[in-house]
Amino acid sequence: MTTPLPGSRLVLADDHPVVLSGLKSLIESNPRFEVLAGCVDGIAALEAIRDLKPELAVLDISMPGLTGLDVLEHIKSEMLPTRVLFLTASANDDHIASAVALGASGLLLKEAAADQLLEALGTVASGSRWLPPEVVGAAIQREVVRRSEFQRVAGALTPREREVVLLATEGLSNKEMARRIGVTEGTVKIHLHNVYQKLGVTNRTARTALALAHIERFKPS
Repeated sequence: MTTPLPGSRLVLADDHPVVLSGLKSLIESNPRFEVLAGCVDGIAALEAIRDLKPELAVLDISMPGLTGLDVLEHIKSEMLPTRVLFLTASANDDHIASAVALGASGLLLKEAAADQLLEALGTVASGSRWLPPEVVGAAIQREVVRRSEFQRVAGALTPREREVVLLATEGLSNKEMARRIGVTEGTVKIHLHNVYQKLGVTNRTARTALALAHIERFKPS
């Protein structure tokens, strides 16, 4: 039996059992790597990483319990030595930017060829990062623009105006919004007028569309 090279023990996590099994077989087809555990959710993956202290973890970004990003955040905060490669079917710009900011060692789309996954794992195992510019670079640039726009929007609106915008995204009428926040309908109209002016939009639909783009960030934590 071939002994895996040092630095190549890994934990694998994906919430689709068939995908998980296929990935395990693929990775272990290269004698360099040893899969210590295969997990179907983020909680189990984090527990395995804590217990087994693998050098590598291959995680899906979207998983139940804890997301891959949550797991990476725990790894960093607990100063665990495991390097993380994200393997995902799809990732939005925010996910990609967050993964890079949190210190992910690699990111690869599941549509990538099998040999590319093994190459990426080899690169990460050697201590380098695998962040393809055609995937990561463009996403980060778009996310920087979006976050800059959010800062402009968030900074322009008062807390009450943000509240009115969120209520507008629910499709409430002016009267319903006034009742919800305990003000007059005329006050709601004033807030809406101010939102139109500050955001540079000219109708309720445009304002709502803009709010929807930032709704998660508008919400109080």
